[in-house]
Amino acid sequence: MKSNQLKKIRIYWFLASVTAVVGLCSTQFALVNLLPAAHATGTPYKLTGKVVRVSDGDTVNLLVENKQERIRLASIDAPETAHGSSQPGQPFGEASRKNLAEYVAGKTLTVVCFEKDHYDRHICDIPVNGTTANRLQVEQGYAWANQQAKGKFLRDKTLVDLEKSARQKKLGLWAEPGAIAPWQWRVECWKNKKCS
Repeated sequence: MKSNQLKKIRIYWFLASVTAVVGLCSTQFALVNLLPAAHATGTPYKLTGKVVRVSDGDTVNLLVENKQERIRLASIDAPETAHGSSQPGQPFGEASRKNLAEYVAGKTLTVVCFEKDHYDRHICDIPVNGTTANRLQVEQGYAWANQQAKGKFLRDKTLVDLEKSARQKKLGLWAEPGAIAPWQWRVECWKNKKCS
């Protein structure tokens, strides 16, 4: 360990001890910024566990050391599944979930994660069959390369070409005209109640 890192750790523990004693735990001091934090900096980290639930085409639950961790597949956005009567599912939402389940359900996997999102989900690539489940979902027409917010969430740029190829071949959701991207569906249908 480098001496700078060691100093930061010592400073952190000293300040944390002082803070606890003085009772300033709720103050705005950003003590955690003194330590390297994989979840905050985007430094890749790995989680190993068994997939115990496939919620939809881009989200799974991984059982890691007796705790379920929500995993959101990085760089993709799959058709929405229904979330009650006020939030109906998109066409191919259930098909996308089933396609992902074929690759990951019940398997023990090591996923490569980059950060946590505002829903406390780990944003990860899921390696399977010499590629990733993320790529397979897009390649087979069951998800979009996530180009929401001008590509802010697109880590794997190769997904754009995979999506184009799936569209040209009319695979999965591209078999029917008028596919609406999930980020548009959430606004138009769920928020504005204009479901088609």
